[in-house]
Amino acid sequence: MTLGVTLGSTTVRRTIDTTVRLAREARDAGLHSAWFGQSFAYDSPSLAAIVGREVPGLHVGSAALPVFGRHPLLVSSQAQTAQAATGGRYHLGLALGTRHLTEAGFGIPYRRPVGLLREFLTALRPLLETGTADFHGELLTATTPYSAEVPGARPTVPVLVAAMGPQTLRVSGELADGILPFLAGPRALAEHIVPAVTAAAEAAGRPAPRIVALVPGVVTARSGVAGVRERAAGELALYERIPSYRRAIEASGATGAAEIAVIGDEEAVAAEVRRYREAGATEVVFTATELDGEEGRVRTWRLLGELSRG
Repeated sequence: MTLGVTLGSTTVRRTIDTTVRLAREARDAGLHSAWFGQSFAYDSPSLAAIVGREVPGLHVGSAALPVFGRHPLLVSSQAQTAQAATGGRYHLGLALGTRHLTEAGFGIPYRRPVGLLREFLTALRPLLETGTADFHGELLTATTPYSAEVPGARPTVPVLVAAMGPQTLRVSGELADGILPFLAGPRALAEHIVPAVTAAAEAAGRPAPRIVALVPGVVTARSGVAGVRERAAGELALYERIPSYRRAIEASGATGAAEIAVIGDEEAVAAEVRRYREAGATEVVFTATELDGEEGRVRTWRLLGELSRG
């Protein structure tokens, strides 16, 4: 199993130089990947391209670009540019986003999200694979009067979707390379998410999908677990108001997002990582590793690096 961490999110913002420094630290600790959330601030594919080029050997990814307010032609250009810049170490994550941010931020009606995701993926895949598209759907059109291929953007950029519900899992299994579930614990993965997306991929004749589980977590002393979990409750509370995350939390057997967070000493955190692997995760990416300050982050990355190498 490969292990990674997130370096950018909607709440944690760092200078690009600081982000590059931390990415080097992650690589040197033995971590496989660094992921960047998409907000209204940094452009995630651009930041990933910079970091990946500056830090050889580290895989980088976007987790994840909302399809509303974007177009497959533009996303293909971003993703292929990042792939060429990093020597084939970029991973593209897509998401539906939320109704509130879509309508308030972009002024776009949040209509037929699953249908848009299907059309977006259908148009995007040939762009990434061949640099061409001739797609005319109900919700979008993507055509290329000349090649959209970026030299050096090989292998083809892998596409993952932040999918957790039945419909998005079906579309992702059919058209994507994997999924990026967040706040979905081992129980939700094993009983609902992994079987659904795997069955969809098999039915479509596609390879087994990657399951990149995004997990909030941090290594801390046992005496500090309660305090860190209280901070996690504050940071993660907003997700409890979003239906898709709410369902994933409940399917995990939890009543709140903070219960999904992996918090404890090295032994406890390593045990939870094993649970995710046993539940079907092919990769685990820790988020919110700064919950217990700099010392906690360093301890967490050190452990994840050891587990990745092991």
